[in-house]
Amino acid sequence: QVHLAEAGGGLVQAGGSLRLSCAVSGRTFSSYAMGWFRQAPGKEREFVAAITRNGGTYHADAVKGRFTISRDNAKNTLYLQMNSLKPEDTAVYYCAADYSWSLSITQHEYDYWGQGTQVTVSS
Repeated sequence: QVHLAEAGGGLVQAGGSLRLSCAVSGRTFSSYAMGWFRQAPGKEREFVAAITRNGGTYHADAVKGRFTISRDNAKNTLYLQMNSLKPEDTAVYYCAADYSWSLSITQHEYDYWGQGTQVTVSS
């Protein structure tokens, strides 16, 4: 079993920055590709970014150039650096783990999920 715990959400003004983290325990973190997803009120959960075991990354067009996913395998932690935040970035952000060599943008590919952390961007 793998346990994921997000942290770092909060309230920020438009144009500001936040750094989310996701602490992973229970299995070898480096064996998992990881992803960030988000769900805004009244909308379906959507892909934000993903990273392979070895650090290859992919970001959704909506966040490309503003958000950066990274991982520290020594600390069993996934990160999402969010800059130039916009009100439309307001959502609950979830981290997820996929026991795979490749990354995925599809939710059902992921095996484990965190509980989510709220990010609110005011205009």
